[in-house]
Amino acid sequence: MGGPEVTVRKILLAGLRWPTITTNVKDFVRACDASQRTGKPGPKVYMLLTPHFKDRMMGELHTQGKTIEEISNSLKKAPLSPHTIDAIKSVHSLGCELRIASDANLFFIETILKHHGLVGYFSEIDTNPGYVDEEGRLRILPYHDFTTSSHGCCLCPPNMCKGKIIERIRSSAFAEGKKRFIYLGDGKGDYCPSLELNEGDYVMPRKNYPLWELICNDPQALKAAIHEWSDAEELEMVLLRLIDDSVSADLNNAAQMLSADCKLQTIPPSSHEPLPKALPVPH
Repeated sequence: MGGPEVTVRKILLAGLRWPTITTNVKDFVRACDASQRTGKPGPKVYMLLTPHFKDRMMGELHTQGKTIEEISNSLKKAPLSPHTIDAIKSVHSLGCELRIASDANLFFIETILKHHGLVGYFSEIDTNPGYVDEEGRLRILPYHDFTTSSHGCCLCPPNMCKGKIIERIRSSAFAEGKKRFIYLGDGKGDYCPSLELNEGDYVMPRKNYPLWELICNDPQALKAAIHEWSDAEELEMVLLRLIDDSVSADLNNAAQMLSADCKLQTIPPSSHEPLPKALPVPH
């Protein structure tokens, strides 16, 4: 593995991804003078990680005659597992509120969600702005403009601190009486918000991805219970079981608060398969 493949892997390990990443990186490497002369990516290749440079890439595609329709069609070809789609619909039907905090961009996310009929299942999307300007060019801007000020978090990329997003969401959720969170993630940028979770919450890191590796280094740093997953099928199973356990726990707490003359019908044991074991905590 070499050339563009190495660069793609470095970007993925940094916790960033988008549907056309391989094509974009190959085009960039071909146009990069340092890469062509030395066989190694120049320092500017790491600017691929920033919304500002992604915006420049979209400008280059526009100059080459690529249309918004072509970009949209490429995004629609990005695979989305039926298990992921089923999980979203099932969780929503159970009354859970779904939100997205992503370092991608709004145009990419909304295009994919609309294609799969999933836009209405999410109450909020926090991500880098992405829109089509009057010239028909896709613009991508940072969620937080780090050129004017810092968000103050050393764990997150300069354009977005997901920890601060979770802090804001939690404050509003508590005001509405919603208290339990389940956070799914896989990148480095998902570590900070995982640290913001409390006891009674759950974090679901994707196994062998940067978030999972960071958590494995020090599981005791997190207050939330940790449940890993490897693929979309396991994600669906673990997520639904955690919600089932949460509902049962809430009902048990409510039962304890009822007066002695009230009766509460017992809930039969779940027929789901056992959950994968939580990550071990080293002694």
